[in-house]
Amino acid sequence: MKAFIAATALALGLPAFAQQEAKPLQPGREALSIPYDKYSLPNGLEVLLARDPKLPVVAVNVWYHVGAYDEQPGRTGFAHLFEHMMFQGSKHVPDDVHIALLEQLGGTDLNGTTNFDRTNYFETVPSNQLATALWLESDRMGFLLDALDEKKLRTQQEVVKNERRQGVETRPYGIAQEKFWQTLFPAPHPYHGKVIGSMADLDAATVEDVKAFFRKWYAPANATLAVVGDFEPQEARALIEKYFATLPSNPKPARPEVAPVKLTEEKLVRHDEKIGTLPLVVIGWHTPPYLSEGDAIADMLGIVLGTGKSSRLYKRLVVDKGLAQSVSASQQSLGAQSVFTVEAVARPGVSSDALVKEIDAVLEEMRRSGPTSAELDQARTRFETQMLAGLQSVGGFGGKADTLQSYNHFRGDPGFLVHDLERYDAVTPERVRDFARDTLKPTERVVLHAVPSPSSPSSTPSKEKP
Repeated sequence: MKAFIAATALALGLPAFAQQEAKPLQPGREALSIPYDKYSLPNGLEVLLARDPKLPVVAVNVWYHVGAYDEQPGRTGFAHLFEHMMFQGSKHVPDDVHIALLEQLGGTDLNGTTNFDRTNYFETVPSNQLATALWLESDRMGFLLDALDEKKLRTQQEVVKNERRQGVETRPYGIAQEKFWQTLFPAPHPYHGKVIGSMADLDAATVEDVKAFFRKWYAPANATLAVVGDFEPQEARALIEKYFATLPSNPKPARPEVAPVKLTEEKLVRHDEKIGTLPLVVIGWHTPPYLSEGDAIADMLGIVLGTGKSSRLYKRLVVDKGLAQSVSASQQSLGAQSVFTVEAVARPGVSSDALVKEIDAVLEEMRRSGPTSAELDQARTRFETQMLAGLQSVGGFGGKADTLQSYNHFRGDPGFLVHDLERYDAVTPERVRDFARDTLKPTERVVLHAVPSPSSPSSTPSKEKP
């Protein structure tokens, strides 16, 4: 079969590709399988094709292998700013028409997102509109600079600055959370600036900066196109060849190599909160990178500790002791170095120190005894349920296209799903206990106390509860 497909591709003048034969999933998990083909165009663009004819829709999903991690000092927020520019028209697409055109065609789940490790653009369209979706993506990949000017940049700078005002500066605990994060990743670490960047750096961006960024990072050789859904494979490959193969390519840029941050003591951040009305505590530790050893254990620990009303922290801090309004724990998996956090908001009259004391008591129990088998099984079931729900969709956040892209980006293997699930199967109560003991050390963490200012009219006097 593979030989026949390769011969057909050669006869049509299409790029050769290899159908991937992923390791079989365990019985009962067959529905999670995403058969795919992966190949590259001569200009370096990677292509992932996964046919799913269940519904007459197709997802087009482009990942550029650039994120906030790749920004230069003094240019924080640049990857996210550039994501905005990608919706402002290109040589053959007028300003602000990209989204409107897709919506007129019945497109859904269309968006662009930026994080520390990558930037993506995606849409789901009726199957008969695949050509239009591919053309739109190819036009901004190849011809964005033809339509870029000073006015568009200044407009988007103001849009992003407003996002920062809403998401950080005027949001309860926004500035405090930024201080916490920047203490975890001191400058010049590329995670220091957060994805949104600083006002000063956003103001400093110039048209020439944007053009240089595009030429370096938005080359076909630094991008992966995924097409997932109801399409005819040969037709899809021909359309991709038509719209993308002629785009010129620059060499794939090298990503910066940065040494992991290592905390050698507990660092306290005490913030005079001006907007939030109750004390907030956030405790954070550096943890292993996404998909590496320890990352899945941290995911399971986060669920056991702080996901849902049956979690340990919720039962202790919210139900039994009545100390917290809310509490959560989670692993934020990142490409270079992840972060595990526990976060709690106090009830009126409870101090942030009281929250930390009780959180530490729960963590010490976990370091000593680990979770029960029942807790771990419940966490594993919750995780797999979330994954299953995402894979019901071909596009959008967490859909099949995004899943293939994520594994391809971080592991170079779009079919890593079976190995990913095995990571969670291998988690045991003992491994969670050891992780809590060896990684979530009291002496290697950042603790944020964001306490409302006493002068704030909305502040609540602190009064210790027993």
